[in-house]
Amino acid sequence: METRSRSLVKALSWRFVATIITSFIVWMLTGKADFAVTVGVIDTTVKLLVYFLHERLWLRVPFGKTKPEFEI
Repeated sequence: METRSRSLVKALSWRFVATIITSFIVWMLTGKADFAVTVGVIDTTVKLLVYFLHERLWLRVPFGKTKPEFEI
């Protein structure tokens, strides 16, 4: 089981990397740095929330989980 704070840190670290990639691609396609930053920020905000909710929902899905054979 993951804590909410762990899920949040994972989401933040991934979004940081993804924002750089998205902003770079938009900048290369348009040549407009300010537009690239705006797209990156909007993209990150939306996807960060969706990713966090997705992670939390999957924790409730029993598919693919196994129970330990014994507890110590």
